[in-house]
This record gives sequence, C-alpha cells and structure tokens, in this order.
Amino acid sequence: MNTRLAVEDDPFLRLIGVILDPATDTERIAAYADFFAHDLADFNGWLQQLRHRLPRLFPADVVLVDNADALNDALRDADFTVVESLRVGAPELAAAPQLRAVQKYGTICSNIDTAACAASNVPVLTLRRRANIACAEHTIALMLGLSRRLQRVTNRISVAALQSAGFAPRTFDRRHTANSNWARVPGISLLHGTTLGIVGMGEIGRELALRATGFGMPMLYYQRTPLPDADAQHYHAHYCDLDTLLESSDWVAICLPGNAGTHHLFNAVRLARMKPGARLINISRAEIVERGALIAALRSGQLGGFALDPLYEAPGRDDDELLQFENVLITPHIAAQPRFNALDDITDLLSGLEEKLK
Repeated sequence: MNTRLAVEDDPFLRLIGVILDPATDTERIAAYADFFAHDLADFNGWLQQLRHRLPRLFPADVVLVDNADALNDALRDADFTVVESLRVGAPELAAAPQLRAVQKYGTICSNIDTAACAASNVPVLTLRRRANIACAEHTIALMLGLSRRLQRVTNRISVAALQSAGFAPRTFDRRHTANSNWARVPGISLLHGTTLGIVGMGEIGRELALRATGFGMPMLYYQRTPLPDADAQHYHAHYCDLDTLLESSDWVAICLPGNAGTHHLFNAVRLARMKPGARLINISRAEIVERGALIAALRSGQLGGFALDPLYEAPGRDDDELLQFENVLITPHIAAQPRFNALDDITDLLSGLEEKLK
C-alpha cells in the first residue's frame, strides 16, 4: 500500500503531489514544468532523480486539502500531514491513528499544538524556507537601492547620462580633495543607525531582523501578539504599537500576509502618521498599501521613498504613475527567487519524511 499524505493546498505544496503521486494530472505537471523552466530546464529529469532518492516515499497517494474538515477526513488514513496554516491539534491527532509526523511548511508552529503532538508521540518537523530568506534579502536590497539612489544612477557613468538624469556631474579639484561622488548625487544615505520598523514578525520579518542587525539598525516591530521576550532579544527587536512604530521609524517594512484584515492597512491616515521623509518597503501584497493614498503621500513629500515587490497588477504598465517618482523602486515579483528555493525546500521536506519511513 502506498504511503498517504494529507497536504495543505498551497501553490508550492502542490508540488508534493507532482513529485510523489502518479495520479497527478498531466496538465498540472506541465504547468509546473513551465513554472520552473527559467531556472530548471529539465523538470522531468529533476523529477526522476528526486523520485529515485525517495524509494520508500515514492509512489504515494497525496490528498490536497484546503480547510479543517477536509484535513480531518484525509487524516483518517494518512501517514503524514504537511500544513502551512491549517491547525493540527488534539482533535486532528485523534482522527489520525497511523500518523507518523506533522510537517510544518515553515518554522513557526503557532497553528500546531506541539504538546498534543508530543503526547501522541507524533514528531513535528519544521523547515526554514529559502523563499523567506530570499524575501528578507530582497527587502534589504530594496532598502539599499533607495538609500544609495540606485534606481537613479545605475549604469549612468558618463557626464551625458548623468545630466540626462538631472544631475550636474563635475570632477573636484584633485590637488586638494578626493573625487568621490564626482557625479554630485545628493540624498545618499546609510542604513546604519537608522530605525527599521517591521510590521509583521512572521518568518520573513524574523529573517529580515537577523539581517538588519548586521547593518546596525535599531529595530521596532508590531504584530497582534508580541514575541516572547527571549525571541525579541534574539532578533534585537522591540515591540510597540503600530502608531508608535510609524512615528518613530526611518524605514517601515511590511511583512504581512495579504488578506481581508490587511487590505489597505496602510491608508491615508497611517501614511500620514509615518515619520516625515521615512521610506516604506512592501514585499508582501501590493494591496496592503492603498494605492491612491500612496501616490498622494509621495507627491506631498510626506513619504521619502517607496519600494514594491510584487506589483499592483501583473504584468505592469510602462505608464504606471508610480514610475514617475524618482524615489520609487519597483521590481516585478522576484523577491522569493530563484525557483531553486522552492525546489530545494520541497526536496528537503520530502527527504525528512523519507527518513521517517526507515
């Protein structure tokens, strides 16, 4: 009998079925081959190699579930469950007599009753996702881009190119001074010593905090539930309410899920509360920031800069009004890349489940 997995229906976790379940629709397999093609030319070859490395786990029956009731039904004869946000607690464990392990697609187990799992002798496995690390790195890249004005100067190295961008380049008197910034680009700044406010200390927010510490940035954070003191100390982040964070931070990074509760969380009122000249980085869902209010805050100068990934609409438009601002940096939904982040994460996840079958 094949191993059976109850897997939360997530765009990346669906890959588990593509890899393990021979009953997976060929259209889905083709869609994933296309999804990975720009980083992995031979998707079918990758599948074959990975399956060969999972002799106990492949083939398997994979049941995708998108709600609590469906999860409970699938757990009745499941050997493993893989979840990101669905809850696994005592009721779910009671419905799963042959469960060998609970796999969290991430590291924060707030949706898993780890004590109940321990009491049932069901191990909880976690995964530090490379995509979250990549998003944190991209946030830092966007901050550096704005602070060094890279969106204005990159590949502009001639006098003519710099003049066309609105600068007045002219070398200095080298008999007396150095020649640094002969392009005479104003407004360049440091991250060091500036305050970063992180809105949402989930997995991406925590990865960001680890990296911002290395830049010497004092950090504030806000989310509905404060971190335990030991965790806050580990990330060098201090809890405060959202208004205080907005009023005190030189940089505000949005690290929140996109849902009804976060839609337009950053509206005109909240943007007005931000420290004048502060810069806003959104690597979550674009709609968390109300677009009209954002443009007004940029136009008035209240907002000192803005960076975004992903876009309000994809593909974007060359006449997007946001592109008219010199202090805006936008990238086309590349924060979590490369695709090997997801491929390697799923490989590690399945290798861990394979170990449990020995």
